[in-house]
This record gives sequence, C-alpha cells and structure tokens, in this order.
Amino acid sequence: MIEGRGLSYAYGATTVVRDIDVRAESGRILGLLGPNGSGKTTVVRMLTGIVTPRGGRVLLDGRPLDSIPHRALARRIAVVMQESSGDLPMTVADMVMLGRAPHQSTFSRNSGEDHRIAAAALRRVGARHLADRIFVRLSGGEKQRVMIARALAQQPDHLVLDEPTNHLDIRFQHELLTMIRGLGITTVIVLHDLNLAARYCDDVLMLDEEGDVVAHGPCADVLTPGLLQGVYGVGVERLETTRGLQFLFHPLDAEPADRGAMPINARSDLSR
Repeated sequence: MIEGRGLSYAYGATTVVRDIDVRAESGRILGLLGPNGSGKTTVVRMLTGIVTPRGGRVLLDGRPLDSIPHRALARRIAVVMQESSGDLPMTVADMVMLGRAPHQSTFSRNSGEDHRIAAAALRRVGARHLADRIFVRLSGGEKQRVMIARALAQQPDHLVLDEPTNHLDIRFQHELLTMIRGLGITTVIVLHDLNLAARYCDDVLMLDEEGDVVAHGPCADVLTPGLLQGVYGVGVERLETTRGLQFLFHPLDAEPADRGAMPINARSDLSR
C-alpha cells in the first residue's frame, strides 16, 4: 500500500497540491484523474520519492518513504514517468536490463536469470523484437513499451505510471492496461481517458484545477456526471454497459445528441 497524508507541494510561490490524502490499497489499481495542471504528476513524484513534499508524508506499507534506503525502495516501487530517459545510444535490451540493477550488488555482472527476466518483460509488453534496436531511435509508442518493460524487470510489488497510454494506439492501450490488471500488484496510474480509468481502475482520486481533492473512492461512486461536469466543464452522459461504465462527452452549450449531424454519404461528398 502507498499512502500520502496531508501532501502539499509548491513550485516557487505557486502551490500545485494542497494538503491532500491519497491511498493506493494493496493489490488494487488507483487512477489519478483531473484536468491539465491539477497536480497529478506532482502527486506521483511525491508518492515515489522523486520530490519531497513541502508538507505531509508518504508511507509505503506503513513505513515512512524517506526512511527506506534507495536500493531497497527501487526493489519495491517501479516508476514510469513521461519524460525521456536521455540520449545515450543504448540498446533496448540494455535499457530494460537497467531494471535489474536494484537486485544486483555493486559491479556485479548480469546473470542468466537477469537476462531471462528482462526478455520476459519485453515479451510481456510486445516488444521482444525491439531488443537490438537503439532506444533513442524508437517511436514514442515503442519507447513507452520499453520503459514499462524496464519497470516490470524490477519485479516490484508497487507500480506507478504517469500517463502510460500516451503515444500508444487503441489496441495497445487496452492490452497494456489488461496486462497491468493481471499483475495483481498495488498500482497508481495517471490517466486522461476517463473511459480507460472506468474500465481498468478499481479506485480513483479526482483532483480539480486548484490541486484539491474532489473525490476519492471506487470508480462507480466517484465517476458521476455531476462531478465530472463540475471538474472538467463538459456535459457528461454515463452509460451502464455489459463491459462496465462508458462516458459520452459534449460541450455544455450543445445538445447531448448531435441531431444536425450530416448523413454519412454527405460527409463523403465533402471529402472528395
């Protein structure tokens, strides 16, 4: 379990997160949701020790995060952030092998077991064929898969991902999130797509533009049309389907259904 109590953070004089509580329960997936600038990435940085909260504290299974040695923490939490991992001409295989570093002693060589675990991680994200490619020459989606494979190679019991579906096509978005659900480990994931959050997260924490918590709890309880309209400023229709919740969005000054939509053949004519 990862828990933040009374977390606050500011960049200079600008406060981006204000005295929030966040709790990712053991074995469950917590989605961090909210509009751009609401502080989701800052929360991730605090929960993983990348930055130190200005106020409050973070606990990992009840133990203060700042009391855990760096190497031990890296064996417990794997993090995939949005930013690039540098410009070194490193192969994909070597990049993923970095995930084994927390399990190795200083100056030790990669073992056969390390290679097996790294290869399995690449296969799991559908990127085994990229092993010999140079990482910086990959597409955005390929890089994203490789970074997730590196996180899996750490064999953590907590996984934290900041917008992992960026740059991924629709099919792989669903394949990736299905794979993450199958891990059965405590996961915190930042998402912009509310339909993906509703389908794959167990719980969600919703932030508003001021960095305040609007709601925190099970998806079905939090993701209501009224709450989403207030946070995002759009009209929302919530549908209950056999595969779970589905949301339709529209501008507040427009009708939910586009009654004036052109027939398909008319659209085709315009494209000629």
